[in-house]
Amino acid sequence: MKILALDTSSEGCSAALFVDGDVIEEFEHAPRGHTRLLMPMVRELLAEQGLKPQDLDALAFARGPGSFTGVRIATGVIQGLAWGLDLPVVPVSSLETVAFGAIERLQPGDSEGIAVAFDARMSELYWGCFRNRSGLPERLGEEQVCPPSRVVLEPGVTCWSGVGSGWAFREQMPPEVLARVGAIDESLIPRAGWVAYLAAEKFRKGQTVPAEQAQPVYIRDEVTWKKLPGRD
Repeated sequence: MKILALDTSSEGCSAALFVDGDVIEEFEHAPRGHTRLLMPMVRELLAEQGLKPQDLDALAFARGPGSFTGVRIATGVIQGLAWGLDLPVVPVSSLETVAFGAIERLQPGDSEGIAVAFDARMSELYWGCFRNRSGLPERLGEEQVCPPSRVVLEPGVTCWSGVGSGWAFREQMPPEVLARVGAIDESLIPRAGWVAYLAAEKFRKGQTVPAEQAQPVYIRDEVTWKKLPGRD
C-alpha cells in the first residue's frame, strides 16, 4: 500500500508517504510558506523512495478544521492529483490527526480520553473529543466550534489529556472540564505523517471518496464568518 498524505491546516506544512507500513515525512514550520513548500516536498519524497505518482494507491489530506487558507491549499493539490491520476482520496480530520499524535506519545496507563482544541480565532475553539481505542482515536460526539467557556467532555471517559493550541485558553474553560483533564500539551499540531497512518487504516476499510468529494471541513459557516484583518 502506498499513500501520499498532505497537511497544511495549521502553521505546519508537511507531506508524507505511507509505504507498506512505513511512513516517511517532510515537515517544516512555515505559517506563510505552504504554497511554496508543498509540491517540492511531494516531489522530494517520491524521488527518495524511487516512486512515480502513478505508483500510488491513494491520496490523503487533513481536511480541517483549521486555517481556512491552509486547508484550501491541501484540498486543491489533492483534488488536482486525484483527478489527474484517477486515485481515491482519504479525507482525515485535523482534530483526529492530533488526537492520534497524542496517543502515540502516551505511556501505558495514561489518559483514555484525548480532548483536542485548536485556536479558531474570534474567541472560539475548534473542539473534538476522542477515546484511545487500541492505539487509534475513536471520536466521541461531534466536532464543533464554540467559545472556551462552552466546551464539554463527552461521557464514558473519566481521565483526559488535553492537546492543541486551544488549551492556551484553558483558564476560560469550565471548572468541571479542567478537573477531569490531567496532562496538557499545547504544542501538538497536525502532521502529514499522522494523516498517513490514519489514512492507511481508513483505506483498508474502504473509507475513500472520489476527487470531487474531497472537500474541506471548516465547521464554522464560512458564509457568515467575518475575517479579521491579518488572520485566516
